[in-house]
Amino acid sequence: MGAVLAAFLVGYLLKPAPSAQHEQGHSTEQQAPEKKQVWTCSMHPQIKLPKKGLCPICNMDLIPLETDDSSMPTSIRQLTVSENARQLMDIETAPVERKFVTATLRMVGKVDYDETNLASITAWVPGRLDRLFVDYTGVPVKKGDHLVSLYSPDLLSAQEELIQALKGVQDVQNSESALMRDITQSTVEAARDRLRLWGLTDEQVAAIEKSGKVEDHVTIYAPTGGIVIHKNAFEGEYVKTGTKIYTIADLSQVWVYLDAYESDLQWLRYGQQVEFTTIAYPGQVFKGTIAFIDPVLNDKTRTIKIRVNVPNSDGQLKPKMFVKATVQSQVAGGGRIMDADLAGQWVCPMHPEIIKAESGKCDICQMPLVQTESLGYASDDPSHLEKPLVIPVTAALVTGTRAIVYVEVPD
Repeated sequence: MGAVLAAFLVGYLLKPAPSAQHEQGHSTEQQAPEKKQVWTCSMHPQIKLPKKGLCPICNMDLIPLETDDSSMPTSIRQLTVSENARQLMDIETAPVERKFVTATLRMVGKVDYDETNLASITAWVPGRLDRLFVDYTGVPVKKGDHLVSLYSPDLLSAQEELIQALKGVQDVQNSESALMRDITQSTVEAARDRLRLWGLTDEQVAAIEKSGKVEDHVTIYAPTGGIVIHKNAFEGEYVKTGTKIYTIADLSQVWVYLDAYESDLQWLRYGQQVEFTTIAYPGQVFKGTIAFIDPVLNDKTRTIKIRVNVPNSDGQLKPKMFVKATVQSQVAGGGRIMDADLAGQWVCPMHPEIIKAESGKCDICQMPLVQTESLGYASDDPSHLEKPLVIPVTAALVTGTRAIVYVEVPD
């Protein structure tokens, strides 16, 4: 036991003492590294220089950048600035929420004719236009108004055939042959049909039968009411079958063509209501319904034509008028549009004014109705709709085709 204790003491005495250099080095490792000041630009935060000076981009005075030693090094999309720099950069924050939002779209456009209410007055038989009762454009006409007095040898022959067929019916009236009576009667009906197909009214045919005389001139009447917008022929002109004489437009309903930017298409749907104003009637708001969204983009203006059907029973709207329109779109999750009048309804894909609560066919064109959900509308139960994540429009930094949103990290 004494030998072991003696050996231990000898070993302790022979152990070298720690050197001053080793102790100094250990003390140096315990000291914190010296903090270096970094200078940045309030307009270009990516500029970070070790000395005070001017920004190499805008020549503004650099400001000190305060950094937190405990934080991790910032990445490319992280921005750390001092409170002083934040005030100089006018950085504001806003909470991100989930809620239904309403977007207001503003568009411009022009009034135009309703193509479905255009009618062409043409010559149904060859002949000569001896008189045009409407001799200039812009004249309003009503259905049944006389337009043209036409001389046609073919109509003279057809009238003569009808008169001769009527005489033949009288001649065989007392005949014992039923076959002869049927043949002569069918000849009369054929002559009547030919005159009707050539544009004569039932009253005109009846007048020829009653008088028993051939009329050398036949009057052409307006098949519909409206405004004469084109006059394509002149008095004394010879026309062929199908030659266009007039074009009549019914302005009781008009179309409005609006220009929408491609970025606004996500807010527009078939069947939406549109409000617009005109210079001619300041303060008066007109309303219409989106009936067509052009599937082709205009590559020069980067816009798409939106067609709106507008009632115009009082004739206030004139073709080629300029209009300023707005559309209010309330958006739910998934980009669906919320509209209480169309939620859960069935609509005609050709006539948006035809809306029904159940499936069926359109009263105008007999096309099958489609559900409004298939057109991008939300269902009829708002409580089940997902609210979209909403940020302020100024929060997105648009860089070309991408957008960056900075999120403030709480302390």
